Amino acid sequence: MKWTTVAGVVVALAVLLYGTVAVFEAFDRVSHSNSDTIRPFVLTMGPVWALAIWAATVVLRKPRT
Repeated sequence: MKWTTVAGVVVALAVLLYGTVAVFEAFDRVSHSNSDTIRPFVLTMGPVWALAIWAATVVLRKPRT
């Protein structure tokens, strides 16, 4: 496993975390209750995080020899 690959994954996850906070703030800005914020946030960011975690495991997997 190369350090550049690990660093790239760490940077990508940091950007994803920043984006997650930005999306939460966008939903929270226009909501009137907790359920108006949490439900759309989870429906939006859940698949994004699932795909990001799957992609990171694929990228960081040891190559078959």
